[in-house]
Amino acid sequence: MENHPETKTAAAPETPAAEEKKTPRFPERLVISPAPHIRTGETTRSLMLDVVIALLPAYLWGVYVFGLRALMLGAASIAACVLFEALSELVMRRRVTISDGSAVVTGLLLAMNLPSSVPIWLPVVGAFFAIVVVKQLFGGIGKNIVNPAMAARVFLFSWPKEMGTFAEYGLRLSGIGQEDITAGATPLVSLKAGVFPDVTLADMILGKTGGCIGEVASLLLIAGGAYLLIRRVITWQIPVAFIGTVALVTLLFPRTSGNNLNFMLSEIFSGGLMLGAIFMATDYATAPVTPRGRLIYGVGCGLITVFIRYFGGYVEGVSFGILIMNLLVWYIDRYTMPVRFGGKQVEAKK
Repeated sequence: MENHPETKTAAAPETPAAEEKKTPRFPERLVISPAPHIRTGETTRSLMLDVVIALLPAYLWGVYVFGLRALMLGAASIAACVLFEALSELVMRRRVTISDGSAVVTGLLLAMNLPSSVPIWLPVVGAFFAIVVVKQLFGGIGKNIVNPAMAARVFLFSWPKEMGTFAEYGLRLSGIGQEDITAGATPLVSLKAGVFPDVTLADMILGKTGGCIGEVASLLLIAGGAYLLIRRVITWQIPVAFIGTVALVTLLFPRTSGNNLNFMLSEIFSGGLMLGAIFMATDYATAPVTPRGRLIYGVGCGLITVFIRYFGGYVEGVSFGILIMNLLVWYIDRYTMPVRFGGKQVEAKK
């Protein structure tokens, strides 16, 4: 006999086994990690290794051009950064993290931002400032508010004679002793004076000119940047916005009479623009996290760089541009963060 729709039949009591199957089991302790909840094979060590690989061609070119002194400065800078990081973490009772390679990258970048004629003790002083003052006193890797290597370079301007003496192209210095050299004029010195450099544009691109150890070989720096883009270590927004802003402003407002395009290209391929825009402005800890924020950040770096190159007391403005924009990253992130991450406040309806 069929059951009437309104007729209810008594259900048999469920067994304990059946109740156990229906009741979901939860762990006694649920642990949730901070967002983003992403697992990836990338580690800090692998990222730092990619940066070292990208920097090595330009650095080795600097060693070839400026001699054994450039190699000694790099070794002293890297060793000092690693040592100061280990010692400071031991003193502060933190886990020693020298194996992640971040101190090696800081030391290499610092050395590449130095003239080859500086004494060996200078990068050691810079390494102390970069690692202990800028990085560890703020909490360690990822917590520094400015780029450690760039901050150390600016700090070392306290010794203007040493930091302002550049060996000429092909003058290979040897050993660790101080040598008397004749300072050579860099392309930026000529451009600031309103005249074109004595070297050709091709020489500036290929690195056949005076300057800091790692900033002269623009072509090799661009190749390193392409490697980092392919490896997805950096994104394109900051380098393109940084370099593009410098290119646009110097093209529209050149300081020399004559070929505006030649002046613009000379500004781009001289000084530390390529090194700063590709390898230092893109530092994870001190750069914005959103694509729109990175574009704003890059434009700001470019504008400040040109302003200081034109009107400042130093011929180079890349370092100051990056450090100033580092301090504004919090505000840029706050302005450009999507709503779901709490970047904008929605006013309550009255």
